[in-house]
Amino acid sequence: MSSHHIVKDDQEPALIIANGAACSQELLGQLLEWSPLVIVLDSAIDRVLELGIKVDVLLGDFDRGFDATYYKEIHYPLDIIYTPDQNQTDLEKAFDYLIERNFPAANVVWATGKRADHTLTNITSIVKFRNQLKIVLFDDHSKIFLLPQTFQKWYPKNTIISLIPIGDVHGVQSKNLFYPLKDESLMLGYRTGSSNHVTEDGIVLIEHAAGDLLLMECWD
Repeated sequence: MSSHHIVKDDQEPALIIANGAACSQELLGQLLEWSPLVIVLDSAIDRVLELGIKVDVLLGDFDRGFDATYYKEIHYPLDIIYTPDQNQTDLEKAFDYLIERNFPAANVVWATGKRADHTLTNITSIVKFRNQLKIVLFDDHSKIFLLPQTFQKWYPKNTIISLIPIGDVHGVQSKNLFYPLKDESLMLGYRTGSSNHVTEDGIVLIEHAAGDLLLMECWD
């Protein structure tokens, strides 16, 4: 796979590569094409370099005898960011790094699949960064992001849309979804808006009054 950096503009989303299940090379290539910065979490670095990807930042706690300097020798230039704090995941540390560098947005791949605890933590952790960084998680079957209180987007008919609350979400309303929501409350573990779909080609409107609501655009 070719390296990235067709675009050099910090207004474009950075790309973070975690260490879950790999996505297709087609998806990865599309995201790399528009990423001005590629961050790889330490546990994924060997997998990423095998694909011939140009990496800008290697970030992590470098535990279990991880030799970060070795990668700087074989992959120059490479910034090494040591983040030993065990109260955060490496993905959360990567978000903090981008915020410090004033990036507005981040795309994330390889953050789902493999261990279920890692998948759940990676998806739900984006909530705490909602006011600092626009985050989108991608895999071969879904695109996941946090909704503003009012969201509108054009979708083709039958697009699968799941609404997943993080905690309690109130006052949820929708237009152009097959299962309409009318001032509903959702709660993770009790009631979600999973596996809804778009009724007709056109704008989907989703509003909620309070809480953190994830939207998942899904395909099989």
